[in-house]
Amino acid sequence: MKQGLADAAVLGSPFDFLGKKMGFVVLARAYELFSYPAVGLTASVKKIRERPDESKRVIKAGIKANRYIRQNREGTIQLMMEWLKIDKEMATATYVSTSKAFSEDGSIPEDGLRLLIDEAKTSANVQRQVPFSEVADLSILTEAQKELGIKRK
Repeated sequence: MKQGLADAAVLGSPFDFLGKKMGFVVLARAYELFSYPAVGLTASVKKIRERPDESKRVIKAGIKANRYIRQNREGTIQLMMEWLKIDKEMATATYVSTSKAFSEDGSIPEDGLRLLIDEAKTSANVQRQVPFSEVADLSILTEAQKELGIKRK
């Protein structure tokens, strides 16, 4: 874009911030347009069956981390500065552009999961309908949420 070879680009953080610093305009952030599970937690069915408590502890830790990120702006920015070795301006911009993508209760947006399933179906040339139950088991998440006092929406 800087060289005039492209008029627009899809960029993640912190490149959106750097582009803005160079005079470009951030048109939208992905979370403003749609829900899409950008990251997730996966485990084998065997692991979940053999060690469900371990899976639940990991999920609960993730929920607590997500809550911290969403509720503790300055602490998260400080942590980003230290962990990513970036200055406060860059850490703040990264926080602003990514913090809303973290779910406070660990939930997966169903519309976003459907987008992901449909995208995978297209890539794999699968024609049949794929139910959520074949892709995600939310039972341990539901237990973790309940133990943390989270009421599902």
